Amino acid sequence: MKLAPNVLLAVALAAGCAGTRAAPSTDGARIVRFSLESSFVRRKLDEIGVRPAGGGRSGTVVFLHGRGMAPGDLLWDELFRGLARLGRRAPDVLIVDGGDHSYYHDRREGAWGKYVMHEAIPQGLRRLRADPHLLAIGGISMGGFGALDLARLYRGRFCAVGGHSAALWQAAGETPRGAFDDARDFADHDVFGAAARSNVYGRARVWLDVGSDDPFRATDTAFARLLRKTGGRVTLHVWKGDHQPSYWRTHIGRYLRFYADSLAACARRRG
Repeated sequence: MKLAPNVLLAVALAAGCAGTRAAPSTDGARIVRFSLESSFVRRKLDEIGVRPAGGGRSGTVVFLHGRGMAPGDLLWDELFRGLARLGRRAPDVLIVDGGDHSYYHDRREGAWGKYVMHEAIPQGLRRLRADPHLLAIGGISMGGFGALDLARLYRGRFCAVGGHSAALWQAAGETPRGAFDDARDFADHDVFGAAARSNVYGRARVWLDVGSDDPFRATDTAFARLLRKTGGRVTLHVWKGDHQPSYWRTHIGRYLRFYADSLAACARRRG
């Protein structure tokens, strides 16, 4: 399923514009903004940490934004309300800068995956004073792909992984310009191919959701079926909606509950 350029442009513009309005209230959460000079991608990147009021001791969710977006575009009212509803169970949230179309994987322009794992996450955890051993990762659209790819490559690092309207393709020829360098780059980060060979996420819980009218519905649901076939612990939801910020804002409270539950299960296993 290849998205037409005009569809991709519309999605990127809608995503980029919808989150720019500042939230009128953070419901007591503290926002921690910081920049880092990445040696892996050779540029300055702007990150955001969110420490919820009364929470933040229950682990951290690393959250990856979509194509054409920036970390600040995810500071939605619904994010803060969702954290507030979780109370003491609320995790910290680290929103990582993925540039315009990095798809969060190592490629010719820079090692974006290594930057996330070895620069953004460690620096974010230090600023949030968070437990480095209690992590989940998730993302929307481009970020959903990135989360699924990184959790596969760094198996065992995350308690849970979430793909929210994840941008997934089953063949290099289906991908839009900019998502991958070439067919070899796609093959190196082919989550479908990897999942067909083994249970790539191990004990980590996996969440996938997608809108009923989303162009990625077919591939996201196919990926969920594949993960189940190879022994993955998968939750799949298909809710009404399409590939727009209004869909993700509606459901982000559910995402946060999933991550909180998964991090709590990890903590219990650790004793």
